[in-house]
Amino acid sequence: MDQLPQGDLVEIAFVGRSNAGKSTAINALAQRRQLAFASKTPGRTQHINLFALGPKDEPDAYLADLPGYGYATVERNAKLRWQQVMADYLLIRRNLGGVVLLVDSRLGFTPLDKQLLAFVGPRVANGEVKLLVALTKADKLNRKEQQASLEATSEVLGELATDEADVGILLFSAPKRIGLEDMATTLYSWTHPTVTGSAPSAEAPLSPT
Repeated sequence: MDQLPQGDLVEIAFVGRSNAGKSTAINALAQRRQLAFASKTPGRTQHINLFALGPKDEPDAYLADLPGYGYATVERNAKLRWQQVMADYLLIRRNLGGVVLLVDSRLGFTPLDKQLLAFVGPRVANGEVKLLVALTKADKLNRKEQQASLEATSEVLGELATDEADVGILLFSAPKRIGLEDMATTLYSWTHPTVTGSAPSAEAPLSPT
């Protein structure tokens, strides 16, 4: 935690299981194939990796790629260490302005997803942190299954529903670009709350430095 940047720039954290596609989502948003390292071996992200957004000499936000969770072959002590780092980050990081939680649309919330939601839930409920649940692999579902996934997710998130909470859900697939423009627009609004007019679409990347 003491190695994280100083200052007031807002950070948007991408969290989820080790094979949830966090790095792939960041690359799709930035339109850079290898900005965030996307490995075929789950569990390769072992630190909080930050990507600056905006002008190179004066960035205005960060995307944070957090270690994944739930991959059985990762050594137990390493998993516990990562979990503690993530818990501390989600609970007390002052710069954290939003969380993108990637959940497999075919599986719904796993117990570990719900545990992570419990960490950040109080900050979401009081309006301190925004939350977007991206239901990944949406291209693998038909329309009826997509609707069922949305409804099940909404039910889980209902407990966070307060006047202060900013919670969103979208169907997502980076390879098929499903939900990509909506995600880009949402994150732009989070990092530029005072900007009026339309936000850039996924055709206009978030300008990572």
